[in-house]
Formats: sequence, C-alpha cells, structure tokens
Amino acid sequence: MDARTETDVAQVAAAIGDPSRAKVLLALGGGGALPASALAAEAGVSNSTISGHLAKLLDARLLTVELDGRHRYYRLATKDVARALEQLALIARPLPVRSLNADTRAKALLRARLCYDHLAGRLGVAVMSSLQEQDVLAAEPAGTGDGGPVYVLTPHGRTELTAFGVDLQRLPRRRSSVRYCVDWSEGRHHLAGPLGAALTARMFALEWLRHGKYRRVVHLTAAGREGLAATFGVPADQLG
Repeated sequence: MDARTETDVAQVAAAIGDPSRAKVLLALGGGGALPASALAAEAGVSNSTISGHLAKLLDARLLTVELDGRHRYYRLATKDVARALEQLALIARPLPVRSLNADTRAKALLRARLCYDHLAGRLGVAVMSSLQEQDVLAAEPAGTGDGGPVYVLTPHGRTELTAFGVDLQRLPRRRSSVRYCVDWSEGRHHLAGPLGAALTARMFALEWLRHGKYRRVVHLTAAGREGLAATFGVPADQLG
C-alpha cells in the first residue's frame, strides 16, 4: 500500500486514550463550545494542566479553538469526532459509579442526551423507532456497503415533518441527509445527520426539550411528552 494513503490512527488513539482528555471530548460531545476552565473542571485537573491536554487534542485535530476577544473556546473539530466517540462507547466498558451524583448523571445520560447536534439515548431510539412505525422513515434492507440499512424520508414523512415545522428545503439534497448512529447505550439506531439535527432543533424551539444540569443531558418537558405521543406516536412507556 502506498504510505501516503495511510492514516495515523495511533496518534488519534493516543490523544483520546488519556482519561482526562477523554472527559474533555465527551464534555464537548453535545456540540457546544467551552472555555479551558470549564473543561478543566470536567476533566478534574487544574487550569495549568488542562492546557497541555488541549494542545494534544488540537494537534490531533480533534478540537478547534475559537477566539472571542481575550477568551478562547474549544469545540469538537467535526461531527465525525462525535461519531467516533459514540462508536468507541459501543465497545468500551462502563465506568464504575462511585457516588450518588455519578449515578444520577449516568441514568440521565441513558434516558436522553445529545450526540453532537441530535437526540440520543433511550428517547432518541424511541423517536427513531416511531418515525419508522408512522411511515415517516423507511428502511431499505439492501443497505450500505457495511451491511447497514439505508433510511429514506417517505412522501408521507415529508408532509408530516413540514407540518411539524422542519424546513426540509434547507437540508442537503441527497440521501445521506437521513443518517443514523448505533446508540451506545441502547444498541439500536437513533436519527443523526442533518435531519436528526433539524428535528432536534425543532423540539428545542417548541420547548419539548430542555438542557439538563449535566453536559449533554436533555430533559423531556410535559409539552414534549404530549407532543411526541400525539405527533409521532411515541409510546408513553418509552418517554419516561
């Protein structure tokens, strides 16, 4: 193989492999930007120590930095970084829970969280399942080269999502706008890509979802509970 076609997987793996740096990446997994001080708190290290970790993550092109006056804010470099973290979580061992706060956070993440810019966790999987049952999305078993299905937006789905307030004209005009992730906590698909992001943004705009106390965690509001059941037929027992 031509060496120019190979990629330096080891560098990326080493950058992610440090526990403190992994915590930094996961803290940014909801798609937001945070200053170094907040990331130091998330990683459990000092402000002086976090600078070295951030430098390694920047060098590995896992993060980007934005300047706002004298302040620097860090975010994941691309959605692919978030997707890679989600895939690694599928094969990773669960972290031990050693406090009530950690237990509360872990349970909240399992219920509903952001995977970069789209909904994940038990709620995200339930929404994806209901979109298929309501003929908003259809799966084509022939699928992709890796054996996974291809999801397409049906004509009925276009009508339903437009009525819901999703501007489909702003989505990329290609099939890949309907993408999915294998949810690490549920082992099933949740809706990703431009459509997943647009649908999640609309639920926030309607105040069906609100951000939680913990990074990435989202909570379903009473209006969201009623709305998801009435609009997309999400069963009530999957909304808890």
